[in-house]
Amino acid sequence: MLAQLLSRYLRPYWPLLVGVFVFQLMQSIASLYLPTLNADIIDNGVIVGDTGYILREGGIMLAVSLGQITCSIIAVYFGARVGMSVGRDMRRDVFTRVGEYSEQEVGHFGAASLITRNGNDVQQVQMLIVMAANLLVMAPIIGIGGVIMAIQQEAQLAWLIAVAVPVLLVAVSILVGFMVPQFRKMQGRIDAVNRVLREQLTGIRVIRAFVRERTERERFERANDELTDVSMKAGRIFALAFPIVMMVMNLSSIAVIWFGAFLIDEGSMEIGSLTAFISYLIQILMSIMMATFMTMTIPRASVSAERISEVLATESSVRLPEHPRTDIDPSKGFELEDVSFQYPGAEKPVLADISFRALPGTTTAIVGSTGAGKTTLISLLPRLFDVTGGVVRYGGVDVRELDPDVLWRGIGLVPQKPYLFSGTVADNLRFGKPDASDEELWQALETAQAKEFVAEMPAGLETEVAQGGTTVSGGQRQRLAIARALVKHPPILVFDDAFSALDVSTDARLRAALDTDAKNATRIVVAQRVSTVIDADNILVLDDGRIVAQGTHEQLLRESTTYQEIVNSQLSVLAGGAE
Repeated sequence: MLAQLLSRYLRPYWPLLVGVFVFQLMQSIASLYLPTLNADIIDNGVIVGDTGYILREGGIMLAVSLGQITCSIIAVYFGARVGMSVGRDMRRDVFTRVGEYSEQEVGHFGAASLITRNGNDVQQVQMLIVMAANLLVMAPIIGIGGVIMAIQQEAQLAWLIAVAVPVLLVAVSILVGFMVPQFRKMQGRIDAVNRVLREQLTGIRVIRAFVRERTERERFERANDELTDVSMKAGRIFALAFPIVMMVMNLSSIAVIWFGAFLIDEGSMEIGSLTAFISYLIQILMSIMMATFMTMTIPRASVSAERISEVLATESSVRLPEHPRTDIDPSKGFELEDVSFQYPGAEKPVLADISFRALPGTTTAIVGSTGAGKTTLISLLPRLFDVTGGVVRYGGVDVRELDPDVLWRGIGLVPQKPYLFSGTVADNLRFGKPDASDEELWQALETAQAKEFVAEMPAGLETEVAQGGTTVSGGQRQRLAIARALVKHPPILVFDDAFSALDVSTDARLRAALDTDAKNATRIVVAQRVSTVIDADNILVLDDGRIVAQGTHEQLLRESTTYQEIVNSQLSVLAGGAE
Protein backbone atom coordinates (compact mmCIF):
# COMPACT_ATOMS: atom_id res chain seq x y z
CA MET A 1 0.00 0.00 0.00
CA LEU A 2 2.82 2.39 0.90
CA ALA A 3 4.67 1.66 -2.35
CA GLN A 4 1.52 2.26 -4.41
CA LEU A 5 0.82 5.54 -2.67
CA LEU A 6 4.39 6.79 -3.09
CA SER A 7 4.46 5.72 -6.74
CA ARG A 8 1.29 7.67 -7.37
CA TYR A 9 2.42 10.91 -5.74
CA LEU A 10 6.15 10.90 -6.55
CA ARG A 11 5.64 10.48 -10.29
CA PRO A 12 5.18 14.23 -11.06
CA TYR A 13 8.39 15.11 -9.20
CA TRP A 14 10.87 12.77 -10.91
CA PRO A 15 13.12 15.67 -12.13
CA LEU A 16 13.65 16.74 -8.52
CA LEU A 17 14.24 13.13 -7.50
CA VAL A 18 16.87 12.82 -10.22
CA GLY A 19 18.51 15.95 -8.79
CA VAL A 20 18.46 14.40 -5.34
CA PHE A 21 20.09 11.23 -6.70
CA VAL A 22 22.83 13.13 -8.57
CA PHE A 23 23.82 15.38 -5.68
CA GLN A 24 23.59 12.57 -3.12
CA LEU A 25 25.85 10.51 -5.39
CA MET A 26 28.37 13.34 -5.61
CA GLN A 27 28.23 13.82 -1.83
CA SER A 28 28.74 10.09 -1.26
CA ILE A 29 31.74 9.93 -3.62
CA ALA A 30 33.28 12.89 -1.81
CA SER A 31 32.70 11.20 1.57
CA LEU A 32 34.39 8.02 0.34
CA TYR A 33 37.33 9.95 -1.13
CA LEU A 34 38.16 11.92 2.03
CA PRO A 35 39.52 9.04 4.21
CA THR A 36 41.90 8.01 1.39
CA LEU A 37 43.23 11.58 1.16
CA ASN A 38 43.62 11.63 4.93
CA ALA A 39 45.55 8.34 4.85
CA ASP A 40 47.89 9.68 2.15
CA ILE A 41 48.59 12.81 4.17
CA ILE A 42 49.44 10.75 7.25
CA ASP A 43 51.64 8.25 5.42
CA ASN A 44 53.29 10.52 2.86
CA GLY A 45 53.18 13.86 4.60
CA VAL A 46 53.10 13.66 8.36
CA ILE A 47 55.41 10.65 8.74
CA VAL A 48 57.86 11.90 6.12
CA GLY A 49 57.52 15.50 7.32
CA ASP A 50 56.71 16.98 3.89
CA THR A 51 54.91 20.25 4.72
CA GLY A 52 54.29 21.14 1.08
CA TYR A 53 52.64 17.80 0.45
CA ILE A 54 50.46 18.25 3.54
CA LEU A 55 49.33 21.73 2.43
CA ARG A 56 48.70 20.62 -1.15
CA GLU A 57 46.74 17.49 -0.20
CA GLY A 58 45.03 19.38 2.65
CA GLY A 59 43.83 21.98 0.15
CA ILE A 60 42.38 19.23 -2.02
CA MET A 61 40.71 17.78 1.08
CA LEU A 62 39.23 21.17 1.94
CA ALA A 63 37.90 21.63 -1.60
CA VAL A 64 36.34 18.15 -1.56
CA SER A 65 34.75 18.92 1.83
CA LEU A 66 33.29 22.19 0.53
CA GLY A 67 31.92 20.35 -2.51
CA GLN A 68 30.43 17.71 -0.22
CA ILE A 69 28.71 20.38 1.87
CA THR A 70 27.34 22.11 -1.23
CA CYS A 71 25.99 18.88 -2.70
CA SER A 72 24.43 18.01 0.66
CA ILE A 73 22.64 21.36 0.89
CA ILE A 74 21.26 21.09 -2.65
CA ALA A 75 20.18 17.46 -2.16
CA VAL A 76 18.43 18.27 1.13
CA TYR A 77 16.69 21.24 -0.50
CA PHE A 78 15.43 19.11 -3.41
CA GLY A 79 14.36 16.35 -1.03
CA ALA A 80 12.46 18.80 1.16
CA ARG A 81 10.73 20.24 -1.92
CA VAL A 82 9.60 16.77 -2.98
CA GLY A 83 8.40 15.87 0.52
CA MET A 84 6.47 19.10 1.07
CA SER A 85 4.94 18.97 -2.42
CA VAL A 86 3.80 15.37 -2.00
CA GLY A 87 2.33 16.23 1.41
CA ARG A 88 0.47 19.16 -0.12
CA ASP A 89 -0.91 17.02 -2.96
CA MET A 90 -1.91 14.23 -0.60
CA ARG A 91 -3.76 16.58 1.77
CA ARG A 92 -5.50 18.19 -1.19
CA ASP A 93 -6.68 14.85 -2.55
CA VAL A 94 -7.84 13.58 0.85
CA PHE A 95 -9.70 16.84 1.46
CA THR A 96 -11.28 16.72 -1.99
CA ARG A 97 -12.35 13.10 -1.55
CA VAL A 98 -13.83 13.78 1.89
CA GLY A 99 -15.69 16.75 0.38
CA GLU A 100 -17.33 14.32 -2.05
CA TYR A 101 -18.49 11.99 0.71
CA SER A 102 -22.10 11.71 1.68
CA GLU A 103 -23.07 11.71 5.33
CA GLN A 104 -22.90 7.92 5.21
CA GLU A 105 -19.12 7.85 4.52
CA VAL A 106 -18.39 10.64 6.98
CA GLY A 107 -20.26 8.69 9.63
CA HIS A 108 -18.38 5.51 8.71
CA PHE A 109 -14.91 7.00 9.22
CA GLY A 110 -15.83 9.57 11.86
CA ALA A 111 -14.87 13.23 11.70
CA ALA A 112 -12.01 12.81 14.20
CA SER A 113 -10.43 10.00 12.18
CA LEU A 114 -10.72 11.94 8.93
CA ILE A 115 -8.98 14.92 10.53
CA THR A 116 -6.19 12.66 11.80
CA ARG A 117 -5.76 11.03 8.40
CA ASN A 118 -5.48 14.38 6.63
CA GLY A 119 -3.07 15.71 9.25
CA ASN A 120 -0.98 13.27 11.24
CA ASP A 121 -1.08 10.40 8.73
CA VAL A 122 -0.05 12.58 5.80
CA GLN A 123 2.72 14.03 7.95
CA GLN A 124 4.11 10.53 8.65
CA VAL A 125 4.28 9.70 4.93
CA GLN A 126 5.75 13.11 4.21
CA MET A 127 8.44 12.57 6.86
CA LEU A 128 9.35 9.22 5.28
CA ILE A 129 9.76 10.87 1.86
CA VAL A 130 12.03 13.59 3.26
CA MET A 131 14.17 11.06 5.12
CA ALA A 132 14.30 8.71 2.13
CA ALA A 133 15.32 11.55 -0.18
CA ASN A 134 18.19 12.41 2.15
CA LEU A 135 19.27 8.89 3.13
CA LEU A 136 17.98 6.33 0.64
CA VAL A 137 20.62 7.15 -1.99
CA MET A 138 23.51 8.08 0.27
CA ALA A 139 23.24 5.21 2.77
CA PRO A 140 23.65 2.30 0.31
CA ILE A 141 26.32 4.09 -1.72
CA ILE A 142 28.39 4.89 1.36
CA GLY A 143 27.72 1.44 2.81
CA ILE A 144 28.67 -0.53 -0.30
CA GLY A 145 31.39 1.91 -1.34
CA GLY A 146 32.78 1.92 2.18
CA VAL A 147 33.10 -1.87 2.11
CA ILE A 148 34.97 -1.76 -1.21
CA MET A 149 37.30 1.06 -0.10
CA ALA A 150 37.96 -0.57 3.28
CA ILE A 151 38.94 -3.84 1.63
CA GLN A 152 41.24 -1.95 -0.71
CA GLN A 153 42.92 -0.34 2.29
CA GLU A 154 43.39 -3.60 4.22
CA ALA A 155 41.81 -6.88 3.13
CA GLN A 156 43.07 -8.70 6.21
CA LEU A 157 40.59 -6.81 8.43
CA ALA A 158 37.59 -7.32 6.12
CA TRP A 159 36.28 -10.11 8.34
CA LEU A 160 35.46 -7.49 11.00
CA ILE A 161 33.03 -5.87 8.56
CA ALA A 162 31.56 -9.27 7.74
CA VAL A 163 30.80 -9.73 11.45
CA ALA A 164 29.68 -6.20 12.43
CA VAL A 165 27.25 -5.52 9.56
CA PRO A 166 25.11 -8.70 9.88
CA VAL A 167 24.95 -8.30 13.68
CA LEU A 168 23.65 -4.77 13.26
CA LEU A 169 21.17 -5.71 10.53
CA VAL A 170 19.71 -8.58 12.55
CA ALA A 171 19.30 -6.38 15.63
CA VAL A 172 17.59 -3.63 13.64
CA SER A 173 15.25 -6.12 11.93
CA ILE A 174 14.13 -7.47 15.28
CA LEU A 175 13.44 -3.95 16.57
CA VAL A 176 11.40 -3.04 13.48
CA GLY A 177 9.36 -6.23 13.88
CA PHE A 178 8.39 -5.16 17.40
CA MET A 179 7.61 -1.57 16.37
CA VAL A 180 5.09 -2.21 13.58
CA PRO A 181 2.17 -3.30 15.79
CA GLN A 182 2.89 -0.46 18.24
CA PHE A 183 2.71 2.14 15.47
CA ARG A 184 -0.55 0.63 14.22
CA LYS A 185 -2.02 0.94 17.71
CA MET A 186 -0.65 4.47 18.02
CA GLN A 187 -2.59 5.79 15.03
CA GLY A 188 -5.82 4.32 16.42
CA ARG A 189 -5.13 5.89 19.82
CA ILE A 190 -4.53 9.28 18.18
CA ASP A 191 -7.96 8.92 16.56
CA ALA A 192 -9.46 8.20 19.98
CA VAL A 193 -7.86 11.26 21.60
CA ASN A 194 -9.03 13.49 18.74
CA ARG A 195 -12.55 12.04 18.94
CA VAL A 196 -12.87 12.59 22.70
CA LEU A 197 -11.41 16.09 22.49
CA ARG A 198 -13.69 17.03 19.60
CA GLU A 199 -16.76 15.75 21.42
CA GLN A 200 -15.85 17.67 24.56
CA LEU A 201 -15.21 20.93 22.73
CA THR A 202 -18.42 20.61 20.72
CA GLY A 203 -20.53 19.63 23.72
CA ILE A 204 -18.91 21.88 26.32
CA ARG A 205 -22.23 23.51 27.23
CA VAL A 206 -23.92 20.17 27.77
CA ILE A 207 -20.98 18.93 29.85
CA ARG A 208 -21.14 21.98 32.11
CA ALA A 209 -24.92 21.92 32.31
CA PHE A 210 -24.87 18.33 33.62
CA VAL A 211 -21.77 18.89 35.76
CA ARG A 212 -19.84 16.19 33.88
CA GLU A 213 -16.47 17.95 33.87
CA ARG A 214 -14.80 15.38 36.13
CA THR A 215 -16.20 12.42 34.17
CA GLU A 216 -15.16 13.89 30.83
CA ARG A 217 -11.74 14.78 32.21
CA GLU A 218 -11.30 11.16 33.32
CA ARG A 219 -12.47 9.93 29.91
CA PHE A 220 -9.90 12.13 28.18
CA GLU A 221 -7.21 11.03 30.63
CA ARG A 222 -7.95 7.38 29.82
CA ALA A 223 -7.63 7.99 26.08
CA ASN A 224 -4.53 10.10 26.65
CA ASP A 225 -2.94 7.49 28.93
CA GLU A 226 -3.60 4.75 26.37
CA LEU A 227 -1.88 6.84 23.67
CA THR A 228 0.98 7.59 26.05
CA ASP A 229 1.45 3.91 26.90
CA VAL A 230 1.65 2.88 23.25
CA SER A 231 3.95 5.81 22.45
CA MET A 232 6.21 4.91 25.36
CA LYS A 233 6.44 1.29 24.23
CA ALA A 234 7.31 2.36 20.69
CA GLY A 235 9.73 4.95 22.05
CA ARG A 236 11.51 2.41 24.25
CA ILE A 237 11.97 0.08 21.29
CA PHE A 238 13.16 2.97 19.12
CA ALA A 239 15.55 4.10 21.85
CA LEU A 240 17.29 0.71 21.77
CA ALA A 241 18.47 1.40 18.23
CA PHE A 242 20.98 4.08 19.28
CA PRO A 243 22.78 2.07 21.98
CA ILE A 244 22.90 -1.01 19.75
CA VAL A 245 24.39 0.93 16.82
CA MET A 246 26.89 2.75 19.04
CA MET A 247 27.88 -0.47 20.81
CA VAL A 248 28.54 -2.27 17.53
CA MET A 249 30.37 0.77 16.17
CA ASN A 250 32.61 1.18 19.22
CA LEU A 251 33.34 -2.55 19.55
CA SER A 252 34.18 -2.67 15.86
CA SER A 253 36.54 0.33 16.17
CA ILE A 254 38.25 -1.28 19.16
CA ALA A 255 38.62 -4.54 17.22
CA VAL A 256 40.11 -2.72 14.22
CA ILE A 257 42.64 -0.91 16.40
CA TRP A 258 43.47 -4.11 18.30
CA PHE A 259 44.04 -6.32 15.27
CA GLY A 260 45.42 -3.45 13.17
CA ALA A 261 48.08 -2.79 15.78
CA PHE A 262 49.46 -6.30 15.26
CA LEU A 263 49.55 -5.76 11.48
CA ILE A 264 51.34 -2.43 11.88
CA ASP A 265 53.79 -4.04 14.27
CA GLU A 266 54.46 -6.72 11.66
CA GLY A 267 54.95 -4.03 9.02
CA SER A 268 52.17 -5.31 6.78
CA MET A 269 49.94 -2.26 7.37
CA GLU A 270 50.56 1.48 7.53
CA ILE A 271 49.12 3.88 10.13
CA GLY A 272 47.27 5.87 7.46
CA SER A 273 45.61 2.71 6.18
CA LEU A 274 44.49 1.90 9.72
CA THR A 275 42.90 5.36 10.18
CA ALA A 276 41.28 5.10 6.75
CA PHE A 277 39.92 1.62 7.56
CA ILE A 278 38.43 2.93 10.82
CA SER A 279 36.86 5.85 8.94
CA TYR A 280 35.35 3.53 6.33
CA LEU A 281 34.08 1.16 9.02
CA ILE A 282 32.42 4.09 10.81
CA GLN A 283 30.92 5.25 7.50
CA ILE A 284 29.57 1.76 6.83
CA LEU A 285 27.99 1.51 10.25
CA MET A 286 26.73 5.10 10.09
CA SER A 287 25.07 4.34 6.75
CA ILE A 288 23.36 1.38 8.41
CA MET A 289 22.31 3.66 11.26
CA MET A 290 20.92 6.21 8.79
CA ALA A 291 19.09 3.43 7.02
CA THR A 292 17.85 2.35 10.44
CA PHE A 293 16.35 5.78 11.08
CA MET A 294 14.53 5.57 7.78
CA THR A 295 13.51 1.99 8.44
CA MET A 296 12.03 3.04 11.78
CA THR A 297 9.72 5.48 9.98
CA ILE A 298 8.56 2.91 7.41
CA PRO A 299 6.25 0.93 9.74
CA ARG A 300 4.41 4.01 10.93
CA ALA A 301 4.31 5.53 7.45
CA SER A 302 3.03 2.20 6.13
CA VAL A 303 0.14 2.23 8.62
CA SER A 304 -0.59 5.87 7.74
CA ALA A 305 -0.46 5.06 4.01
CA GLU A 306 -3.06 2.32 4.50
CA ARG A 307 -5.36 4.77 6.30
CA ILE A 308 -4.87 7.44 3.63
CA SER A 309 -5.41 4.94 0.82
CA GLU A 310 -8.59 3.75 2.52
CA VAL A 311 -9.99 7.28 2.36
CA LEU A 312 -8.89 7.80 -1.25
CA ALA A 313 -10.26 4.40 -2.32
CA THR A 314 -13.67 4.84 -0.67
CA GLU A 315 -16.13 6.12 -3.22
CA SER A 316 -19.07 8.21 -2.14
CA SER A 317 -22.36 6.36 -2.06
CA VAL A 318 -23.76 9.45 -3.80
CA ARG A 319 -22.19 8.89 -7.23
CA LEU A 320 -21.89 11.60 -9.83
CA PRO A 321 -23.66 10.85 -13.12
CA GLU A 322 -21.47 9.95 -16.10
CA HIS A 323 -23.49 12.22 -18.37
CA PRO A 324 -25.04 14.87 -16.09
CA ARG A 325 -28.18 16.56 -17.31
CA THR A 326 -28.94 20.25 -17.00
CA ASP A 327 -32.25 20.41 -18.90
CA ILE A 328 -34.62 20.96 -15.99
CA ASP A 329 -38.04 22.57 -15.95
CA PRO A 330 -38.17 24.67 -12.74
CA SER A 331 -41.96 24.86 -12.93
CA LYS A 332 -42.15 21.16 -12.02
CA GLY A 333 -40.50 21.72 -8.62
CA PHE A 334 -39.65 18.65 -6.53
CA GLU A 335 -41.36 15.30 -6.89
CA LEU A 336 -40.86 12.16 -4.81
CA GLU A 337 -42.32 8.93 -6.16
CA ASP A 338 -42.46 5.75 -4.02
CA VAL A 339 -39.28 6.78 -2.21
CA SER A 340 -37.73 4.54 0.41
CA PHE A 341 -34.45 4.78 2.26
CA GLN A 342 -32.58 2.33 4.46
CA TYR A 343 -29.28 2.91 6.23
CA PRO A 344 -26.60 0.27 5.54
CA GLY A 345 -26.93 -2.56 8.02
CA ALA A 346 -30.30 -1.38 9.33
CA GLU A 347 -33.02 -3.97 9.85
CA LYS A 348 -35.78 -1.93 8.23
CA PRO A 349 -36.16 1.20 6.09
CA VAL A 350 -36.23 4.63 7.73
CA LEU A 351 -38.55 5.84 4.97
CA ALA A 352 -41.00 3.85 2.84
CA ASP A 353 -43.56 4.63 0.12
CA ILE A 354 -43.01 8.41 0.23
CA SER A 355 -44.76 10.23 -2.62
CA PHE A 356 -45.55 13.95 -2.88
CA ARG A 357 -44.95 16.96 -5.11
CA ALA A 358 -43.76 20.44 -4.09
CA LEU A 359 -44.45 23.10 -6.73
CA PRO A 360 -43.18 26.70 -7.10
CA GLY A 361 -45.15 29.26 -5.15
CA THR A 362 -46.38 26.70 -2.63
CA THR A 363 -45.39 25.66 0.87
CA THR A 364 -45.11 21.99 1.70
CA ALA A 365 -44.83 21.22 5.41
CA ILE A 366 -43.66 18.01 7.06
CA VAL A 367 -44.68 17.20 10.61
CA GLY A 368 -44.39 14.12 12.75
CA SER A 369 -43.09 12.76 16.00
CA THR A 370 -39.41 12.56 16.88
CA GLY A 371 -37.74 9.79 14.88
CA ALA A 372 -40.42 9.76 12.20
CA GLY A 373 -37.76 10.37 9.48
CA LYS A 374 -38.34 14.06 8.75
CA THR A 375 -34.67 15.11 8.60
CA THR A 376 -33.75 11.99 6.61
CA LEU A 377 -36.45 12.85 4.10
CA ILE A 378 -35.14 16.40 3.76
CA SER A 379 -31.59 15.05 3.26
CA LEU A 380 -32.72 13.17 0.16
CA LEU A 381 -33.61 16.39 -1.69
CA PRO A 382 -30.05 17.82 -2.06
CA ARG A 383 -28.62 14.25 -2.32
CA LEU A 384 -26.91 14.18 1.05
CA PHE A 385 -28.09 10.58 0.78
CA ASP A 386 -29.34 8.66 -2.23
CA VAL A 387 -32.65 6.86 -2.13
CA THR A 388 -32.56 3.07 -1.89
CA GLY A 389 -35.90 2.82 -3.66
CA GLY A 390 -38.11 5.04 -5.77
CA VAL A 391 -37.02 8.29 -7.38
CA VAL A 392 -36.55 11.96 -6.44
CA ARG A 393 -37.04 14.42 -9.31
CA TYR A 394 -36.10 18.08 -9.52
CA GLY A 395 -37.45 19.97 -12.51
CA GLY A 396 -38.69 16.68 -13.97
CA VAL A 397 -35.19 15.05 -13.88
CA ASP A 398 -34.03 12.29 -11.54
CA VAL A 399 -31.56 13.95 -9.16
CA ARG A 400 -29.17 10.99 -9.70
CA GLU A 401 -28.92 12.02 -13.37
CA LEU A 402 -28.73 15.74 -12.68
CA ASP A 403 -25.60 17.88 -12.70
CA PRO A 404 -24.88 18.36 -8.96
CA ASP A 405 -24.16 22.06 -9.45
CA VAL A 406 -27.58 22.56 -11.01
CA LEU A 407 -29.21 20.77 -8.09
CA TRP A 408 -27.26 22.53 -5.35
CA ARG A 409 -27.59 25.97 -6.94
CA GLY A 410 -31.34 25.47 -6.97
CA ILE A 411 -31.63 24.72 -3.24
CA GLY A 412 -31.28 27.02 -0.27
CA LEU A 413 -30.97 24.71 2.75
CA VAL A 414 -31.32 25.79 6.36
CA PRO A 415 -30.22 22.75 8.42
CA GLN A 416 -31.63 21.63 11.74
CA LYS A 417 -28.41 22.66 13.48
CA PRO A 418 -27.31 25.96 11.90
CA TYR A 419 -23.57 26.38 11.56
CA LEU A 420 -21.72 29.64 11.01
CA PHE A 421 -18.12 29.84 9.87
CA SER A 422 -15.40 31.98 11.38
CA GLY A 423 -15.34 35.35 9.66
CA THR A 424 -17.63 38.32 9.42
CA VAL A 425 -21.42 38.33 9.22
CA ALA A 426 -21.11 39.39 5.58
CA ASP A 427 -18.74 36.51 4.82
CA ASN A 428 -21.28 34.03 6.19
CA LEU A 429 -24.18 35.57 4.31
CA ARG A 430 -22.23 35.56 1.04
CA PHE A 431 -21.43 31.86 1.45
CA GLY A 432 -23.90 30.89 -1.30
CA LYS A 433 -23.50 34.05 -3.38
CA PRO A 434 -20.02 35.61 -3.12
CA ASP A 435 -20.91 38.62 -5.30
CA ALA A 436 -24.01 39.64 -3.30
CA SER A 437 -24.19 43.37 -2.59
CA ASP A 438 -24.66 44.86 0.87
CA GLU A 439 -28.22 45.82 -0.13
CA GLU A 440 -29.02 42.16 -0.87
CA LEU A 441 -27.57 41.15 2.49
CA TRP A 442 -29.65 43.67 4.39
CA GLN A 443 -32.76 42.63 2.47
CA ALA A 444 -32.18 38.96 3.37
CA LEU A 445 -31.56 39.93 7.00
CA GLU A 446 -34.78 41.92 7.08
CA THR A 447 -36.76 38.98 5.70
CA ALA A 448 -35.09 36.64 8.23
CA GLN A 449 -35.94 39.08 11.08
CA ALA A 450 -32.21 39.53 11.76
CA LYS A 451 -31.68 43.08 10.52
CA GLU A 452 -32.26 44.71 13.90
CA PHE A 453 -29.71 42.79 15.93
CA VAL A 454 -27.09 42.86 13.13
CA ALA A 455 -27.47 46.64 12.87
CA GLU A 456 -26.84 46.88 16.60
CA MET A 457 -23.57 44.91 16.35
CA PRO A 458 -20.36 46.95 16.75
CA ALA A 459 -19.36 46.73 13.07
CA GLY A 460 -22.66 45.70 11.50
CA LEU A 461 -22.07 43.35 8.58
CA GLU A 462 -18.31 43.38 9.28
CA THR A 463 -18.71 42.09 12.83
CA GLU A 464 -16.58 39.00 13.42
CA VAL A 465 -18.37 35.73 14.11
CA ALA A 466 -16.59 32.92 15.94
CA GLN A 467 -16.39 29.42 14.48
CA GLY A 468 -19.73 27.69 14.84
CA GLY A 469 -21.43 31.00 15.61
CA THR A 470 -20.75 30.73 19.33
CA THR A 471 -20.65 34.53 19.72
CA VAL A 472 -24.36 34.86 18.94
CA SER A 473 -27.41 33.30 20.55
CA GLY A 474 -29.18 30.23 19.19
CA GLY A 475 -32.05 32.27 17.78
CA GLN A 476 -29.70 34.78 16.17
CA ARG A 477 -27.62 31.98 14.68
CA GLN A 478 -30.79 30.43 13.26
CA ARG A 479 -31.93 33.68 11.66
CA LEU A 480 -28.47 34.31 10.17
CA ALA A 481 -28.59 30.81 8.66
CA ILE A 482 -32.01 31.59 7.16
CA ALA A 483 -30.69 34.88 5.77
CA ARG A 484 -27.70 33.02 4.26
CA ALA A 485 -30.09 30.76 2.34
CA LEU A 486 -32.21 33.72 1.20
CA VAL A 487 -29.23 35.64 -0.22
CA LYS A 488 -28.92 32.98 -2.95
CA HIS A 489 -32.50 33.66 -4.14
CA PRO A 490 -32.86 29.92 -4.80
CA PRO A 491 -35.97 28.50 -6.48
CA ILE A 492 -36.17 25.89 -3.69
CA LEU A 493 -36.09 26.79 0.02
CA VAL A 494 -35.75 23.92 2.49
CA PHE A 495 -36.16 24.62 6.20
CA ASP A 496 -35.27 21.64 8.39
CA ASP A 497 -36.87 22.57 11.70
CA ALA A 498 -35.37 26.02 11.18
CA PHE A 499 -38.05 27.88 13.15
CA SER A 500 -37.85 25.92 16.40
CA ALA A 501 -35.33 28.34 17.95
CA LEU A 502 -37.61 31.32 17.25
CA ASP A 503 -40.37 32.60 19.44
CA VAL A 504 -43.93 32.46 18.09
CA SER A 505 -44.14 36.15 17.14
CA THR A 506 -40.77 36.13 15.31
CA ASP A 507 -41.81 32.91 13.60
CA ALA A 508 -45.04 34.53 12.38
CA ARG A 509 -43.27 37.69 11.12
CA LEU A 510 -40.65 35.62 9.30
CA ARG A 511 -43.25 33.45 7.55
CA ALA A 512 -45.20 36.56 6.54
CA ALA A 513 -42.02 38.09 5.08
CA LEU A 514 -41.31 34.87 3.19
CA ASP A 515 -44.82 34.98 1.70
CA THR A 516 -43.87 38.34 0.18
CA ASP A 517 -40.15 38.06 -0.65
CA ALA A 518 -40.04 34.37 -1.62
CA LYS A 519 -43.57 33.89 -2.88
CA ASN A 520 -42.44 32.26 -6.14
CA ALA A 521 -40.07 29.80 -4.45
CA THR A 522 -40.88 26.21 -3.63
CA ARG A 523 -40.83 26.10 0.17
CA ILE A 524 -40.43 22.84 2.07
CA VAL A 525 -40.68 23.21 5.83
CA VAL A 526 -40.03 20.67 8.58
CA ALA A 527 -41.53 21.93 11.82
CA GLN A 528 -42.47 20.88 15.31
CA ARG A 529 -45.00 23.63 16.00
CA VAL A 530 -48.37 23.39 14.30
CA SER A 531 -48.54 27.19 14.24
CA THR A 532 -45.58 27.18 11.85
CA VAL A 533 -47.31 25.01 9.26
CA ILE A 534 -50.92 26.01 9.72
CA ASP A 535 -50.95 28.10 6.51
CA ALA A 536 -49.06 25.55 4.37
CA ASP A 537 -50.58 24.50 1.06
CA ASN A 538 -49.87 20.84 1.80
CA ILE A 539 -48.96 19.24 5.13
CA LEU A 540 -47.40 15.78 5.18
CA VAL A 541 -47.94 13.81 8.38
CA LEU A 542 -45.04 11.40 8.84
CA ASP A 543 -45.24 8.45 11.23
CA ASP A 544 -42.63 5.69 11.44
CA GLY A 545 -41.17 6.66 8.07
CA ARG A 546 -44.47 6.68 6.18
CA ILE A 547 -46.88 9.40 5.09
CA VAL A 548 -50.05 8.59 6.98
CA ALA A 549 -51.95 11.67 5.82
CA GLN A 550 -51.52 14.83 3.76
CA GLY A 551 -53.61 17.88 3.03
CA THR A 552 -54.31 21.35 4.43
CA HIS A 553 -54.60 22.08 8.11
CA GLU A 554 -58.39 22.02 8.01
CA GLN A 555 -58.52 18.78 6.04
CA LEU A 556 -56.13 17.02 8.40
CA LEU A 557 -58.05 18.17 11.45
CA ARG A 558 -61.10 16.45 10.03
CA GLU A 559 -59.48 13.33 8.57
CA SER A 560 -56.18 12.48 10.34
CA THR A 561 -56.11 11.05 13.85
CA THR A 562 -52.32 11.38 14.02
CA TYR A 563 -52.45 15.06 13.12
CA GLN A 564 -55.21 15.63 15.63
CA GLU A 565 -53.04 14.07 18.33
CA ILE A 566 -50.16 16.39 17.42
CA VAL A 567 -52.41 19.45 17.54
CA ASN A 568 -54.08 18.38 20.80
CA SER A 569 -50.73 17.67 22.48
CA GLN A 570 -49.51 21.18 21.68
CA LEU A 571 -52.77 22.75 22.78
CA SER A 572 -52.59 20.85 26.08
CA VAL A 573 -49.02 22.07 26.63
CA LEU A 574 -50.10 25.65 25.95
CA ALA A 575 -53.09 25.25 28.25
CA GLY A 576 -50.90 23.82 30.98
CA GLY A 577 -48.48 26.69 30.59
CA ALA A 578 -51.31 29.21 30.78
CA GLU A 579 -52.50 27.71 34.05
